[in-house]
Amino acid sequence: MRSENWVILNQNPTGPYCTDMTEYPMKLNQDKITEFESRGFVVTDNVLTVEELKRYGEAVDDEVALRTQADARRVTEKTTYEQSFIQCMRLWETNRVICELSCHSKLAGIAAQLLSEPEILLWQDQALYKEAGGRETTAHQDQPFWPIGDAPLVSAWIPLCDVTVSTGAMAYVPGSHKAGKLKIVDITHSTEPYDILRDPALNGATPETVEVTAGSVVWHHGFTVHQAGANLSAQTRRVFTTVYLARGYRRANPWPVYPLDRAGINAGELMEGVGMPQVWPPQAGLPAQPTNRGQLTGPQHGK
Repeated sequence: MRSENWVILNQNPTGPYCTDMTEYPMKLNQDKITEFESRGFVVTDNVLTVEELKRYGEAVDDEVALRTQADARRVTEKTTYEQSFIQCMRLWETNRVICELSCHSKLAGIAAQLLSEPEILLWQDQALYKEAGGRETTAHQDQPFWPIGDAPLVSAWIPLCDVTVSTGAMAYVPGSHKAGKLKIVDITHSTEPYDILRDPALNGATPETVEVTAGSVVWHHGFTVHQAGANLSAQTRRVFTTVYLARGYRRANPWPVYPLDRAGINAGELMEGVGMPQVWPPQAGLPAQPTNRGQLTGPQHGK
């Protein structure tokens, strides 16, 4: 750790900008790290305070409402993919309060510990709001969607309300990350999606459902197979996610992907630049907002 580069912006050790990083803001015990390494997912309790949940939850709600204000369709009128969730990506780029959450030193520090990496970049954030009556999310891996090879990557699944089986809890296949990259699943359902749960590499392992309370965070490895249940309740399942990428790795191939294409990163070049701010060790203040931004909702493609 290069402590001479740290700047103390907030003396509160649980605040988003505690940058006196002689210790992580939330130090994990070795059992948590071992569980993540073995099972490919882990829950960290009480990461966000009640006050933070209110502040960040309201900001995400407002941003989702703003981005979807022109869409009056009922769930049943949407595409199969859209019935799984309302997807709004890179909210940190348009909302400074959400930027505080995506760059929160607790989250970034946990990502660094789970990946055993000294420097962490923000790959993306997104809101995944599963409406009442929303369908299940098809089982898949995240990392094969992106041309980043085996670069260490971890997702933080942050519920803004308690999430149960009936509201669309996540489920993970324990140990599935050890299988590495499997066949890509077309979760958009523009083609028949591959049934990844029947992949021989999983040896018949089945997803384990994780109910979680607001304030806690579920972390999963980039190659962990996961899915989410349908929302059988009358309320929207409100979830925000951040995805963290270890710094110092090169783009594996030239498939189109928004973060790297926007930054002009070619295959073989280091993955860094505009839209991928360093979040661990924390920097002095919030990152600049990119002027070139993608779609307001749904997956983003190209530059």
